[in-house]
Amino acid sequence: MIPAQFDYERPSSLEQACQALASDEDAKVLAGGQSLLPLLRLRLAYPSKLVDVGRIAELKGVHDRGDHVFIGAMATHDEVLRSPVVRDGCPLVALAAAQVADPAIRHRGTFGGSLAHADPAGDLPAVALALEAVFVAASAQGEREIPAAAFFVDYWESALRQGEILTGVKVPKLGAGWGFHYEKFHRTAQAWAIVGVAAAVRRSNGSIAEARIGLTNMGATPVRARATEAALQGVELGDQVRQACEEAAADTSPPADLHAQPDYRRHLARVLTHRAVRTATGSP
Repeated sequence: MIPAQFDYERPSSLEQACQALASDEDAKVLAGGQSLLPLLRLRLAYPSKLVDVGRIAELKGVHDRGDHVFIGAMATHDEVLRSPVVRDGCPLVALAAAQVADPAIRHRGTFGGSLAHADPAGDLPAVALALEAVFVAASAQGEREIPAAAFFVDYWESALRQGEILTGVKVPKLGAGWGFHYEKFHRTAQAWAIVGVAAAVRRSNGSIAEARIGLTNMGATPVRARATEAALQGVELGDQVRQACEEAAADTSPPADLHAQPDYRRHLARVLTHRAVRTATGSP
């Protein structure tokens, strides 16, 4: 299908991009285009203007900022997963980025674009939630920061306001003692996750001192498995971990579609959480 007619602008600075968005309330940001272009072709989106931010240097790159890693919104998935700064400072991000679609899409799709798309079946939103990342947005009115817990609002809806551009994401460095894993169940390498689990676990004196678990495709937004996080505190490795992970699907509202029903997704959440936690802790 052919997209509906739209205007096109390609600004060379963040200021120009913010002005272009402010001038048209129906304008959309075009980054890698891996999520937006299919919507345009199917006429599921009808922007009157596309603002292409591909030339804006301020949105690119990965930077070590001491206590956190700043990932520019225009950094591609491939850049992120290969970055030594990401691998050393926030390895869970690299693990998840390596599972986004296929190599062709990872070379074109952008880190910020995927997050701003706010698809609960996407791999990165649950990771951002588990790591308590902070989103940085800019507009003609200035800059603001949005915690990951407040960024994802509903299916394909984020907290970005009209005229705002996601410029990058601050990912905290969790430091020594933490282990990480992203476990994903999907039909093919290119498919969205039926369920995914992002796990960050800190061990101390042979037991789990703290756990952060984000769930992919278990509701209208990514969700934290709070019950399992609480149940894992102080638990020694072994059967107690399995028991704690039985609470992973508590207080979730998984969708029903052609690929899975809610009860199957709840089962997957429990199984995959157990696998992710065991891998993150280095358990056999």
